[in-house]
Amino acid sequence: MDAELKKSLQKFATQIRIGTVESIKSRGFGHIGGALSVCDALAVLYGSQMTVDPKNPKMPERDKLVCSKGHAGPAVYATLALKGFYPYDEIKTLNQPGTNFPSHCDTNKTPGIDMTTGSLGQGTSTACGIALADKLRKHNNRTFLIVGDGEINEGQCWEAFMFAAAKKLSNLVVLIDWNKKQLDGYTKDVLPNENLDAKMAAFGFETVKINGNDVEALYEALENTKKGGDKPYAIVMDTVKGCGVTEVEETMGNHSMTVGAEKFDAWLSELNDKLAAME
Repeated sequence: MDAELKKSLQKFATQIRIGTVESIKSRGFGHIGGALSVCDALAVLYGSQMTVDPKNPKMPERDKLVCSKGHAGPAVYATLALKGFYPYDEIKTLNQPGTNFPSHCDTNKTPGIDMTTGSLGQGTSTACGIALADKLRKHNNRTFLIVGDGEINEGQCWEAFMFAAAKKLSNLVVLIDWNKKQLDGYTKDVLPNENLDAKMAAFGFETVKINGNDVEALYEALENTKKGGDKPYAIVMDTVKGCGVTEVEETMGNHSMTVGAEKFDAWLSELNDKLAAME
């Protein structure tokens, strides 16, 4: 990866974080922790990997994203706004009456959203269906699935993983956000899911575990998924919940947070300072 691309992706990830915080600020509360942890992955996907067209969001042979961990919707919305799918300021209507930006992604409301999600676990199955359909149509594209480490407590995920391996869905890339927390606390205390890379490999995936908040590691792992083969791919992303905003990172209950405007402004100031330092 050359230095210019790395810097561009780091800036994009920071811009996504800014958009995420701005959209949640407009509502005063939201699922900020798990949204911030996947911003680097979204930056690399939409900044270097995915073939999409903001002017033609339903382009048949586009690459597709299924954000099964629906709580990360604000980060996806910010990403798509920055890519030009809709005016940026629209994301500041997040989860408000009449909005096209509900708390969880809705393909019927938001341009660029490929699958409605939010009922945890189900996005894994739908991503497999999308990948299989594209494979049968002989489309030369890929489906990317973002799933949370707490979410894979759902047995449906593992059924879908078995299906993906059985159907040799090499056009499917599963990104597991291993941020080690869920609604009720640490995943190790709720339902331990250690050794996710070994488990995914045992389920028939070509698997790698990386620093999921490092754009270079993400880029290299995603580049590797282009080689085809007869296995689906899994990238276990070792991330920090709330990554990019110090106070959110250090807050135990950061699954969803309600704070005043001054807190949001402080978080935005921190992010804007990071962005300015990249110029």
